[in-house]
Amino acid sequence: MEDMHELSAEEQARLLRHELEAVYGSSSYKIGRAVTWLPRHAVRGLKYLLHNGPVTSVKYIVTYARYHKIANKNYAYWACLKKKDYPEALKKWFLETNYTHTPLDLEHPKTFSEKTQWLKLYGGFEEVYPLVDKYTVREWVKEKIGEEYLIPLLGVYDHFDDIDFDKLPDKFMLKTNHGAGWNIAVQDKSRFDKAEARRKMETWLKINYCYLMGGLDTQYIHIKPRIIAEKFIENDGGDLYDYKFFCFDGEPKIILHILERYTDKDERMLFYDTDWNLLPFNINVPLETDPHQPRPKNLEKMVEIARTLSQGFTAVRVDLYELNDGSIKFGEMTFTTESGISRWHPESANLYMGSLIHLPGVDDAPAAK
Repeated sequence: MEDMHELSAEEQARLLRHELEAVYGSSSYKIGRAVTWLPRHAVRGLKYLLHNGPVTSVKYIVTYARYHKIANKNYAYWACLKKKDYPEALKKWFLETNYTHTPLDLEHPKTFSEKTQWLKLYGGFEEVYPLVDKYTVREWVKEKIGEEYLIPLLGVYDHFDDIDFDKLPDKFMLKTNHGAGWNIAVQDKSRFDKAEARRKMETWLKINYCYLMGGLDTQYIHIKPRIIAEKFIENDGGDLYDYKFFCFDGEPKIILHILERYTDKDERMLFYDTDWNLLPFNINVPLETDPHQPRPKNLEKMVEIARTLSQGFTAVRVDLYELNDGSIKFGEMTFTTESGISRWHPESANLYMGSLIHLPGVDDAPAAK
């Protein structure tokens, strides 16, 4: 039998999870099986208990029992991980998840991917959650740049059944405030599948986005889950022109322009500098051969807004929309773009983007002789 004291936190959790899967996944599972689980696995359970302590051990078992069907098999591991184990866990996750499978160097990070991981651990992200919360950030944006840049709010709710759909327009956007991609676009209320939306929303409300995705995006941990309804905004043709400003030490440097996200065409991603010069790299999708897009009418104003909102942060992405009527709307503040594991084309762009992030105490450190 493996010595639990010599195993990593992830390996300990994996062994305990396998035992729990035997209990909860068995076709012959009965109450008596659950009651006799601990004595039947007393040695392994006792070693886990001694290493992690009673509180963590009980928390793991309870968390696994509660979430293994609605989240994923690793949810309990991330939810019960102790902070002292964060660096080891992040290194293991990064090696397995980044597409080049390169080890994570936290002592001398160079690439955008590596520096994003460093910031997860040492960038104070647990404290910025009010700016990641899609509801609470609205008051902050209002104070910083004005209410006119906010997408009109139609309602905020603790549960799906709190929504009075009779009071909502025919088109609107439903989203949770505590994750990414947890959105439902309602473009025709008369054809809206409320039962399916309720199932999705109520499941999302139960889950902590950080633990679901792994990778320690700790800015999500302390957000109180809510549902918000916003006015449905769009450009001509049903698209929404999305401009994501990568800002470093309060200065916008790089713009990611996303098109065709809300149409039947293939989504497009194009990178520009703040003077709207096309840059020779991309993420996730290959470079285009003829990518020209017109300069946004309010480019300078959007740069100014991104500069204002990014003040005081080592690295943050400010997402904005420009509508056909010339108005600009705030999207969100993003501190870990794709959790720092985007596929860069070419890979050298990962190093270039990393060079724009200045890590205090790391990039200032004298080179080893």
